[in-house]
Amino acid sequence: MRKILSAVALALAVASPAFAKDDSTFYGRIVHVSSNNLKVQSKSGQILSFLLLPKFKNVWSDDGKTTYQMSFLHVGTPVEVLYDQSALGARHADKVIVLRHLPR
Repeated sequence: MRKILSAVALALAVASPAFAKDDSTFYGRIVHVSSNNLKVQSKSGQILSFLLLPKFKNVWSDDGKTTYQMSFLHVGTPVEVLYDQSALGARHADKVIVLRHLPR
């Protein structure tokens, strides 16, 4: 069992630079929201799913002055999602910004 765990740890350590990317940004409208998942569709029709870590509270207005609770997010809300894929390659939201309208 220890050999398997050490092999997995080694594989993750070697593979982590491949998953480590700079923070990315995705704009669109929410098509699904739950306590642990957020799906956003861009104007081009691309849909990305983002994991939300437990007790995620990083929801902001576009001017950066107001914070919102997760219950403020509903289907159709325009958002900007700042995310990365550093945890085992899973895309997770670091910050959600509620927009007044989507950028062109």
